[in-house]
Amino acid sequence: MHGHSKIKQFMKNNLEQLFGKIDIYLFDQLLKGRFDDCKRMLDVGVGRGKNLPYFLQNGYEVFGIDTDPAAVEYVKQLASALAPGLAGENFVVAAAEAIPFDDNYFEWVICSAILHFAKSDTHFEAMLQSVWRVLKPGGYFFARLASDIGIEKLVTPIGNGIYLLPDGSNRYLVNEEKLLHYTRLLGGELIEPIKTTNVQQMRCMTTWCLRKH
Repeated sequence: MHGHSKIKQFMKNNLEQLFGKIDIYLFDQLLKGRFDDCKRMLDVGVGRGKNLPYFLQNGYEVFGIDTDPAAVEYVKQLASALAPGLAGENFVVAAAEAIPFDDNYFEWVICSAILHFAKSDTHFEAMLQSVWRVLKPGGYFFARLASDIGIEKLVTPIGNGIYLLPDGSNRYLVNEEKLLHYTRLLGGELIEPIKTTNVQQMRCMTTWCLRKH
């Protein structure tokens, strides 16, 4: 039994070293080989870089933005430790609606738990258009965001697309119709069906994966 515990701890430590605390739904895309040919990637709302260890350690040209200067500084240090050859200038303080990189620059953009902080429909669309602008044709967009899918009768509208959730938080919420609308508007295609996780009727998080035409 003691030996089994050691093996489990060894595996846990190595998994954390390889993948950090990566979003399980992003990990799913990684296992499917979705991004095998995508080397230049951007994490929008990078935070403390929880999704980045694997990519930093495996030759990806990683970029990240966040509105929090302390988070950007932390990620620069993380990148310096895991990918010493990567330029510190790849990580900058910026908002999702004002991404400071060239058009068609990235083969893959991650936007995990960011879009539901939009302040209105106009703000949400500005964030999406900004992300889409920097994504190359043929590139992939991975988003995780709050939705009302499955809890439509449990959320209370506040205005401008913002809702009060049963967990007490206020979030900009989407539904399947809105996501399909923006898929068409952006000129994208779903690379797999929209998937939603319902967290005990308190909140729902939806995974939205697109490819740019």
